[in-house]
Amino acid sequence: MSGASPGRDRWVMSSVGVLIGLIVVAVVAGFVWLPMLPAGGGFASAWDAICSAAGFFYPAPEKQVVVEANYPTTRVVLGPELLRDSGADSIGRGATLALNCSMCHGARGISQADSPNLAGQYPISIYKQLQDFKSGARTSSVMQPLVAGLSEQDMRDLAAFYAYLPRPTSGDSEEARPEIVLSGAPMRNVAPCGACHGELDHKAGSPWLEGEPAAYIAAQLHAFASGARRNDINGAMRNVARQMTQAEMDAAARYFAGHR
Repeated sequence: MSGASPGRDRWVMSSVGVLIGLIVVAVVAGFVWLPMLPAGGGFASAWDAICSAAGFFYPAPEKQVVVEANYPTTRVVLGPELLRDSGADSIGRGATLALNCSMCHGARGISQADSPNLAGQYPISIYKQLQDFKSGARTSSVMQPLVAGLSEQDMRDLAAFYAYLPRPTSGDSEEARPEIVLSGAPMRNVAPCGACHGELDHKAGSPWLEGEPAAYIAAQLHAFASGARRNDINGAMRNVARQMTQAEMDAAARYFAGHR
């Protein structure tokens, strides 16, 4: 039986050689040259570039630029142990301090105006907002003078007192639960309200919203959307509010105001 022709052998060898050459060029370009370009991160060595392209860990640059916000941000560090030891004495002291708050928030934490209801509110939420008003992370011409003289213990006592009070109760809202509250808007990266505010889950520092005045809820959504309020941790509420329409803000405010 005769062997393959010399011409055919040369063609096969040439094809294999070209293929191997293309593979080598692709590997060098993809794992070494492209990652080492300035836009790729400016790696110190070819090995770092190869590890990065392959998806492995590589050392971070020694100098990292941290951009600080040019406005006050919240300084409160939330944890499960915060306000855990508040007892009867703390509630009693808070009741005395709360006399200065009753004009806006009501004698029993139920507002007769458009100020937020504080009765039964999560203590960490109240404590955080008081701290933010005092530090300037949240601004208010009314609240900032009132909290200026409060000590750390005063704020803990106020949080304990208002959390101790019973929440307002009534029938369910006649408003149908809006889609933005029920499911959010996944295509706009908006989670359901209950994912942070209690119906589905509770994010530390987030207040419950049921029974709060509609005007107050709507005003806060607008403040987050415009950036006028920015004491939310990691910009969570600002990112949500900016994606909401006016109709969605109004619908959420009406629903929570009537749902307790």
